Amino acid sequence: MIVIKNTKALQFDPPKVWENVDIVVDNGEIVAVGTSAASNYKADKVIDGSGKLTYPGLVCSHHHYYSGLSRGVLAEIGPTPDFVSTLKNLWWRMDRALDEESTYYSSVISSIDAIKAGTTAVIDHHASPSYITGSLSTIKRGFEDSGLRGMTCYEVTDRNGLDQMKEGVEENIRFAKEIDRDIAAGKEHLVDAHIGGHAPCTIPNEGMEMMADAVKSTARGLHLHVAEDRYDVSQSHLVYGQDIVKRLDSFGMLNDKTILVHGIYMNREEIELLNSYDGFLVHNARSNMNNNVGYNENLPLYKNLALGTDGIGPNMYEEIKVAYFKHKDAGGPMWPGDYLQFLANGNRLLERNFGSKFGRLEKGYKADLVVADYLSPSPLVAENIGGHMVFGMTSADVETVLINGKIVMENREFPFDVKEIYAKAAIAAKRVWENMDKIK
Repeated sequence: MIVIKNTKALQFDPPKVWENVDIVVDNGEIVAVGTSAASNYKADKVIDGSGKLTYPGLVCSHHHYYSGLSRGVLAEIGPTPDFVSTLKNLWWRMDRALDEESTYYSSVISSIDAIKAGTTAVIDHHASPSYITGSLSTIKRGFEDSGLRGMTCYEVTDRNGLDQMKEGVEENIRFAKEIDRDIAAGKEHLVDAHIGGHAPCTIPNEGMEMMADAVKSTARGLHLHVAEDRYDVSQSHLVYGQDIVKRLDSFGMLNDKTILVHGIYMNREEIELLNSYDGFLVHNARSNMNNNVGYNENLPLYKNLALGTDGIGPNMYEEIKVAYFKHKDAGGPMWPGDYLQFLANGNRLLERNFGSKFGRLEKGYKADLVVADYLSPSPLVAENIGGHMVFGMTSADVETVLINGKIVMENREFPFDVKEIYAKAAIAAKRVWENMDKIK
């Protein structure tokens, strides 16, 4: 049993701030919250929350862990004048250069980076065409070794042939069944699965049929990039004569666990269709800007909008700031409180996939918590939490992180040698870059 003693508590959804609070954690969940709430419990560990701020951990709703080894990449990339050439010359060469070891180190260092930034859950989207079968279990090992909560899936695509497309579907199914076996055996449910796909423009109807069967047979949701660039939309109209989301629906692939990513060029009918299934659109502002693919002007129309990074790290403090500022720069009508809700929607995704309650400081909710040293020069109250997140709070404030009721980082220190892990990751990254130069 862990007690966070006498802290200022903050909750994003619904917004709430209250003083002098004890938070009692046991068996992975919050069991009591309130003034002097710890007086009836005998704690194994007490965290002094005096002068600190404690709140539910942040969720990155779309990430690419393998991008963790791309930082400062020195491979010969070639010209990238448009989005498709960026994919072909950089990312599709990098994912082909990954092996089991580099996949593991990309997972574990990205998970550590997340924890350091107060991100307690990451939804990953993986690709490694030279190492498909077993790759998701390797990603899972990185989550578990760091203590991070998360989800992952394999990016089904035909760009390396139909056999690899089929193998990608099979890996998604294999991994989902592995998770089901772990749950049945009573193991800690720290990682779960989606059925992943790259983008509709690289998935023919045969692949869509296999993925649809996988969604139904595993009772999971689809995780797919859509309409990130105009090319994806044009290709769907030219080859299939359909809007992208309508094409997905024709295969019965949409449900309330669905994650569609980017959606910059989805039209209003497609948005309404996604909303009708209570599915999610994940907005990735920094990635969209980096790839120069345009701005999504329809963000206010989505029923369930969450925030992700699309591979640009797991720091959600940075993401919410850039997403908000880009929105205002584009003349958008939303305010920091709206973006706070989008960030909090990551917890709704977790709830639908883990079957537990997330994102509140209440009894029965999962104990995924951040203790931060945030000193505010102005009042911090329920009505202005969004303003503090956008204009004040940063990942540098994060001191201690609990995930599933366990301390995974305390006073900015991990219970293992982080420097050694990063040194080994750097060796693996160098090998990946060298392998990229062998791939044309």
